[in-house]
Amino acid sequence: MKQLLTGNAAAAWGARLAGADYVPAFPITPQTEIIELLAQWFATGEMGGRLVMMESEHSMLTAAAAAAATGVRAFTATSSQGLLYAMEMLYTVPGWRAPFVLVNVSRGLASPITLESDHNDILAARDSGFLQIHCAGCQEVLDSVLLAYRLAEDERVRLPVIVNLDGFTLSFTREPVAVPLAAEAAQFLPQYDAKNIRFRASKPISQAVAVLGGSPYSYFRYETHLAALNAVDVYEEVATDFAKRFGRRHAAVECYRSDDAEYLYFMIGAFASKAMDAVDRLRETGMRIGLVRPRLLRPYPVNALRRALSGKKAVAVIDQNLSMGKGGVLVTELASALYSEPGAPLLASYVAGLGGRDISQEEFFEIAGELRGAHTRGSAPAPRLLYTAEELRELRKLQAIAAVEREEIGGRK
Repeated sequence: MKQLLTGNAAAAWGARLAGADYVPAFPITPQTEIIELLAQWFATGEMGGRLVMMESEHSMLTAAAAAAATGVRAFTATSSQGLLYAMEMLYTVPGWRAPFVLVNVSRGLASPITLESDHNDILAARDSGFLQIHCAGCQEVLDSVLLAYRLAEDERVRLPVIVNLDGFTLSFTREPVAVPLAAEAAQFLPQYDAKNIRFRASKPISQAVAVLGGSPYSYFRYETHLAALNAVDVYEEVATDFAKRFGRRHAAVECYRSDDAEYLYFMIGAFASKAMDAVDRLRETGMRIGLVRPRLLRPYPVNALRRALSGKKAVAVIDQNLSMGKGGVLVTELASALYSEPGAPLLASYVAGLGGRDISQEEFFEIAGELRGAHTRGSAPAPRLLYTAEELRELRKLQAIAAVEREEIGGRK
């Protein structure tokens, strides 16, 4: 059954079809619609279980993990500053090996304030121990929530998973979404079997210790790392099963018209769909270009990415984020994966889409031209922020106005 759903509604449907039994929540734009829809379903009895409004994202995440640690299928969602507010627990709960799903609706971080999307919030969490699945469309959001629960609850993994979608660009965009029947979803995602992590007040069992010395601490941290690495193979198993049941394949790395490509765009998130359109148009001109988009960002699918980029001439890595003092996060991670690989492609770094700024089709075309020129020269262009000449002129006007105002204020003093 297809419905016209926003990305937020698709996330809520994913939680509903997963049979989430406990939803601790705290509202923040542009995520709030997810919680509102779930609250409506709990109130009408369309969903069982319980939704509880918490006093902050920190307590919300703590409650979700605590519930998961006692054998409850938990779900929650946040965005941007809310994700940072919960950062202490974001690093804490993977060590509990508590499997649950957190949806993050990406939004640029302060300051300055913006309500629109970029990926600095979610990439700040990449070293926490949460696994990460990144979505480019509303169908993918719903499907990824179901995939995330299967991945999180697998006994070879047992880690929490973040499903990420772009604020406004995707969260409030309506697209036709195939909503599985509840019975079909239940066959793919059976009830959560917590095995040995149940809790009973009459028989309390400690599942962890609070303080460890260096040697045992190292062991437990590395065990979590190994579990995350296990998730690469487990994800492919789960995605294959999902494709057999529902006819939609969500590989860890999406490759669009890349098999015979000489050049590639490399990016995550909703703007990747614009790159696909640019690929189609450039193909019409005879340029052999494609797109590679990692859905699974943690664990990092190194081998799949190496295969996808093998034999390519040049790759434009488009980061919708900015690591201050370094540059794009995606390009540095990709460079580390390709380092010392024979015949690795030339990498060109672009920072774009910060705070939701659009990436125009003309800019994708310009990037493609720069890739071709870089390969001819044998050297990458300097990393740069995508910014149009018109935007630069407008910025300079604002700077000039601000300078005049400062002078006038100084004169009055």
